[in-house]
Amino acid sequence: MVGNAHLDPVWLWDWREGYQAAKATFRSALDRMAETPEFIFTSSQAAIYEWIEQNEPAMFEEIRRRVAEGRWRIVGGWWLQPDCNLPSGESFARQGLLGQRYFRSRFGVVARVGYNVDSFGHHAMLPQILRRSGMDSYVFMRPEPNECGLPGRVFWWESDDGSRVLTYRIPFEYGTWGKDLERYVRRCASELRPPFDELMLFYGVGNHGGGPTRVNLESIQRMMADADLPALTFSSPEQFLDAARARDLPFPTVHDELQHHASGCYAVHSGIKRWNRQAESLLLTAEKWSAVALRTVGQPYPDMSQAWKNALFNQFHDILGGTSIEQTYEDARDMHGEVMSVAGRGLNHAVQSLAWRIGIPQQDGVTPVVVFNPHAWPVRANVEVELSDLKETERLLDDQGRELPLQFIEPSAIVSGWRKRVSFTADLPPLGWRTYRVVPGAEEGAGGSEGLAASDTTLDNGRLRLTLNPKTGCVTSLLDQRCGVEVFLGPAAEPAVFDDPSDTWSHGVYQYTERAGAFAATSVRVVESGPVRATIRVESAYGTSRLTQDFTMYADMDRIDVRVTVDWHERHKLLKLLFPLNQNFQRAAYEIPFGVIERPCNGEEEPGQSWFDLSGIARGAETAYGLSILNDGKYSFSVRGRTMGLTVLRSPIYAHHAPTQPQPGAHYSYIDQGVQRFSYSLLPHQGSWEGAGTVRQAAELNQRPTVLIETFHDGTLPQAASFLAVEPDTIVVTALKRAEDGDDLVLRAYETTRGAARATFRLPQWGRVFSADFGPAAIKTFRIPADPAQAVTETSMVEMDDL
Repeated sequence: MVGNAHLDPVWLWDWREGYQAAKATFRSALDRMAETPEFIFTSSQAAIYEWIEQNEPAMFEEIRRRVAEGRWRIVGGWWLQPDCNLPSGESFARQGLLGQRYFRSRFGVVARVGYNVDSFGHHAMLPQILRRSGMDSYVFMRPEPNECGLPGRVFWWESDDGSRVLTYRIPFEYGTWGKDLERYVRRCASELRPPFDELMLFYGVGNHGGGPTRVNLESIQRMMADADLPALTFSSPEQFLDAARARDLPFPTVHDELQHHASGCYAVHSGIKRWNRQAESLLLTAEKWSAVALRTVGQPYPDMSQAWKNALFNQFHDILGGTSIEQTYEDARDMHGEVMSVAGRGLNHAVQSLAWRIGIPQQDGVTPVVVFNPHAWPVRANVEVELSDLKETERLLDDQGRELPLQFIEPSAIVSGWRKRVSFTADLPPLGWRTYRVVPGAEEGAGGSEGLAASDTTLDNGRLRLTLNPKTGCVTSLLDQRCGVEVFLGPAAEPAVFDDPSDTWSHGVYQYTERAGAFAATSVRVVESGPVRATIRVESAYGTSRLTQDFTMYADMDRIDVRVTVDWHERHKLLKLLFPLNQNFQRAAYEIPFGVIERPCNGEEEPGQSWFDLSGIARGAETAYGLSILNDGKYSFSVRGRTMGLTVLRSPIYAHHAPTQPQPGAHYSYIDQGVQRFSYSLLPHQGSWEGAGTVRQAAELNQRPTVLIETFHDGTLPQAASFLAVEPDTIVVTALKRAEDGDDLVLRAYETTRGAARATFRLPQWGRVFSADFGPAAIKTFRIPADPAQAVTETSMVEMDDL
């Protein structure tokens, strides 16, 4: 019998009310301990403990004593119980980093049992993340048996690298609302089967907190004396799972994700989804450049711990899942604002301190521009920058004096033509910068570029040709001229509207099939055409809603970027962009945190991260071919047969939970009303996604170069430099940061294609080269000492070597 109190710090209430509920719940648990000496209480979520520490230090000391006594059991090891599909891999790493280090610093313990009893689904890389964060077991409840069949309550859960955690699915519910527990106990006892003849039952009032009651405890004590019932014991998840492990029973192994519950939450509330992606991307970019600036020029490393705590708090499953009340998202917006401000200042301080020390000689009429690449591999990126007093004859030179195409585009501000915005393609060294110069020209600028042609309906760079239908606004053709493959089978990038009468979670709904209509084009026209890129803008309408898609093709990049603006005013509707592919023998792959998973092409709504891909054999050409669709803020996708669907939004009522139905005449607020913006990219490729650079290009879309206008000054740093590179290209570096306990650096990377690799990391500015063997899908964390005489070592994800 596991006494607990599920605490949603936010759901149908705001965090202030959750704060008070946490104090009341912990006070009650302490009082029950004083009354019932054998009672054991289990609790997770470091964020809530920090609330108590900050606001009720005397109660916190009581908890500390009970933890030391062994009657207050800490589980979870994370900052709080997040959505377990939507955060990035690095966010899951930081959940453990902040959570486990908090628990050790305050209580002298680390959690060994992962604990996400209310999260809606659980991605397939969690076993490895848990193991590398010091946890060997896991407890969850959803998805329930009707949503995900499993071979037993207790099983080994295994990720692609082979990491395993002993996992338990809670029967029926994580808490109890009745007073007497006998009916609950008898219901669960019916599942006991030898040799699996022990179960873990959770009791205690939950959601808004509360915890075990006096009547709960009295009923347990009464049942302990009833010979007709199974033996009952006050216990904890750690004790139960340790005992199960010690019995060495033939527990089955599950090598898969644990889905699907609340499939609609991965598309609902576009705001929180986009803010989350932006916060993660900016924090990681700021950390990388702050680490470089610390080592290179002694720039103080910023304290971003509170920013990370805010980001992780907003990943709570009822916040990031979009299933809370409307007020929650005003608070989340403000918390994300603090994240962006802290990370933005840290990034600015870092790149400014570095750029100021680049040697840039004086040249009349020249404007230096330094472009910073946050990735540990070379990046070719389209760059936009706004400058003053530019003439149409200006030219662009790189650090070697080579002239590059420069294109004038629409500026952000129009004030007497004083400010001009330009676009160019930058070739950037790994985790490094390159200095460009905008120089006066006595002749016309770089002019046209061979192979880039544009009309109101066609874009062609000599390798790809995109054609749009002027009546529908859909893509009618994407031809890969290099191999003669037509990518699409029918109208693509089609904005299709579906009926969606389900609740906020879409309980019991696994796919959306009832078409309500589609947006109709009102305008299709070319709005940009130059030596760097060309853009066709498609404007369309449905009901009172409007949609704009800007399709951009580049002269020297084989990817099509699409900027989307939606002004949505529909209710109980869902919007998808559909892409029917011209292929057979499909294989659908989705990015998940620190990994990838393949799923059936059955049309079900699936959670994913910054890309998903459908590869197969191109019809007609009979060659291996596929399409990756990248994005910078969406998380819900589907593949039905040959058709890829990117789910843009859903518009149910805020926090509407079936079976309760809306009342006629009542006022309700609907989600995703108004304007939203995001980008997606089409990456057609021969072969499979593994060889197409999909993982890296998606990372480049989300963590974009930082552009800084500079001036002339002496300096010891070169005009182009690189600080970290990794080979082979199947290894991706996700983080470079200062260690939690000093000025050592911490680097994290993972293997992206589920194949073994020998990785070499080069840090040329600091004279460091080290190698490591990565197994398939392995995640590794390294400590790089500040003392160059000390060797690089591997450490845990939470930067503790003794786990």
